[in-house]
Amino acid sequence: MLKDKVALVTGASRGIGREIALTLADAGAAVVVNYNGSKEAAEAVVAEIESKGKRAQAYQCNVGDFAASKAMIDDVIKSFGRLDILVNNAGITKDNLMMRMSEADFDAVIDSNLKGTFNCIRHVSRQMLKQKGGRIINMSSVVGRCGNPGQLNYAASKAGIIGLTMSAAKELASRGITVNAIAPGFIQTEMTAAMTEDAKSAISKMIPMGMLGETKDIANLVLFLASDQARYITGQTISVDGGMFMG
Repeated sequence: MLKDKVALVTGASRGIGREIALTLADAGAAVVVNYNGSKEAAEAVVAEIESKGKRAQAYQCNVGDFAASKAMIDDVIKSFGRLDILVNNAGITKDNLMMRMSEADFDAVIDSNLKGTFNCIRHVSRQMLKQKGGRIINMSSVVGRCGNPGQLNYAASKAGIIGLTMSAAKELASRGITVNAIAPGFIQTEMTAAMTEDAKSAISKMIPMGMLGETKDIANLVLFLASDQARYITGQTISVDGGMFMG
């Protein structure tokens, strides 16, 4: 499905990002596994992809850094000759109630999640315009659509990604580049695995389908949006949350 395509997945060393990288590789793409601090985990993802006879490369970069993001994307294009798919998955949380949230924690989340998404789109768009085609997929969140106490910074960053997605989609559509967002709900990852059973039960009661999603649920949608099957879909935010947000 993605033979001869090159994909860059940010924050791909674990969780949802890892699953996306493996899924795109299984579909035939060469994958650049971006990470910020988890070198060993990123290299393990690369090794798993290479064990299947596919091409992969780990690349350390803080996507919130404008210049570093440019250097990463320039290096990827130099190494692979092209860049067809960008998945902006990197992100952090620094949760606290608004009255206790520091300016530093607010800025850190906005810089990583929202500015990082802008940085990568900004730098990859020139190459995709030359290629007259590309797929950009941004990771938002159900929290960006309905808010959540104690996550004002995270909610703002993820809501901003939705607006950014629509604006970028309108700017790039005429050159065959699609830009879409995915808004995951509660997904089974290392983070949710650390929750108590009572906490998981309480979350499940908030979800109409009554269960947490799996990383594959997100990766499967990324694969579809990255493929030619989704060539006429752009500027959309698609929820994968078991029905938590409907609107």
